[in-house]
Amino acid sequence: VQLQASGGGLVQTGGSLRLSCATPERTFSWYQMGWFRQPPGKEREFVASIRFRDAKSRLADSVKGRFTISRDAVKNTVYLQMNSLKPEDTAIYYCARTMRVAGVDPGEYSNWGQGTLVTVSS
Repeated sequence: VQLQASGGGLVQTGGSLRLSCATPERTFSWYQMGWFRQPPGKEREFVASIRFRDAKSRLADSVKGRFTISRDAVKNTVYLQMNSLKPEDTAIYYCARTMRVAGVDPGEYSNWGQGTLVTVSS
């Protein structure tokens, strides 16, 4: 099943964006959702994750204090609120989910969305 990531765009340094990741069905059978990003010419990296059962979240050090991950169980949607954006946040952002306990390795996630581009201008 394809996840639908949206909300990317062009924003100036210091600006905000909210990314959304919608699933077409109830997600209670899945364990957690993650957001990853891939800057131009670099490897895909972990940004944030949230456990569906209790909304316990985890953030990469590089985004702590600026990004927040949340989920809406009724809408089957996970959000990534990004504030105080920096040029180094420029990347394609992907959402992904897993049925198991997972850490920061993209390989631990089995179901991915198509990605949404975030560009932060200086």
